Amino acid sequence: MEGGAGASKWDVREKVWDYLEASGLADFPRPVHRRIPNFKGASHAATRLLCLQEFKAANTVKINPDAPQKNARFLTLEARKTLLVPTPRLRTGLFNKIVPPSGATKEILRICATSQGIKDYSVPVGLDGKARVDLVVVGSVAVSEKGWRIGKGEGYADMEYAMMVSMGAVQADTPVITIVHDCQVIDIAEELLDDHDLTVDYILTPTRTIKTNCKRPKPQGIIWHKVSYEMLEKIPILKSLRYREKQTGKDVTLQDEHSDLANANTPAALNEKAMAENANPQAAMDSAQIGQHYVESDSISPRLEGSGMITTVYVGNIPPSVRVSELKCALREFHATPLRLNWQGAQHRAFLDYKDKATAESAVSSLKGLSLGGNTLRVELAKNQRNKGQVEINSQK
Repeated sequence: MEGGAGASKWDVREKVWDYLEASGLADFPRPVHRRIPNFKGASHAATRLLCLQEFKAANTVKINPDAPQKNARFLTLEARKTLLVPTPRLRTGLFNKIVPPSGATKEILRICATSQGIKDYSVPVGLDGKARVDLVVVGSVAVSEKGWRIGKGEGYADMEYAMMVSMGAVQADTPVITIVHDCQVIDIAEELLDDHDLTVDYILTPTRTIKTNCKRPKPQGIIWHKVSYEMLEKIPILKSLRYREKQTGKDVTLQDEHSDLANANTPAALNEKAMAENANPQAAMDSAQIGQHYVESDSISPRLEGSGMITTVYVGNIPPSVRVSELKCALREFHATPLRLNWQGAQHRAFLDYKDKATAESAVSSLKGLSLGGNTLRVELAKNQRNKGQVEINSQK
């Protein structure tokens, strides 16, 4: 099947999806439109992994959660390799590590490889998980023998790879494999490719193993100027990566942030900046020493103690090396500044007071996946809420 001269990416997708359905090659879930399409022969195509030296040598394999890669996930587990599967739409992190029960039979391993098994037999891997991925398996809607790939159009596979680069989980020479039907291998015009598009090194079909010898470089990390605020809200772990890269001095200006920068010189913004610069940083640092507590109330809420609406958020798993000033900086960066911050560094935790439950829940969502000092922080509503914003400090460890 040919891609067609002058075709857009969406034209190519529609042509492949239509052909799979019309030819009877499509498999459950149907219809295959707007999906990484499952196809008859997908399980057999996946067995070609077993002949690849790159698979034999791999200890940790990342495989997407789509239906056509189910047998690839099973074969990885059967080979006693570590299997990492991206969380659906990256809503709750980046990876889940599949952990089959001890002594799992082949039947149990097959269950672990299903979408339900991924939910039942997995543990999350955070940014501090030190994951090293030896082999990446992705789904595709279309792919060329040169290794150029078109996904379903939502960009998650490209983003997953870019995030793995940022985490140091993959290297430039980490092999990338896709499993597709023969009809999905088509000519793709190079002008359709963007610099964030992931390319592949091997294509496995029911009849062939294709080594692409692709020379086009893979993404070198997250291209922040192509990331929108909307994407940042949808993918919480992306916020943590952005904060971490910003701390190293990288330019993390977002796609739609340029217009915001134009407003940065308004009188209100300048006044806020001046107030921040005049704050005493030494007080914050001194108060963060081991064994000391530090409580700061926002000046906009002098009557905090008189309110019964305050909702408290618990932040745990804070490393001993992290100071309160670092947490405050992260809270500002994630637009989650509380009315009051109760820092308890010796107990590796802090409590954040917000004006109401909705604001607190929004903060929890924004801070999900935040990593400081090498630890992914535990962020949730405090278990014991009290009137006047007080919280039982022994309720969470």
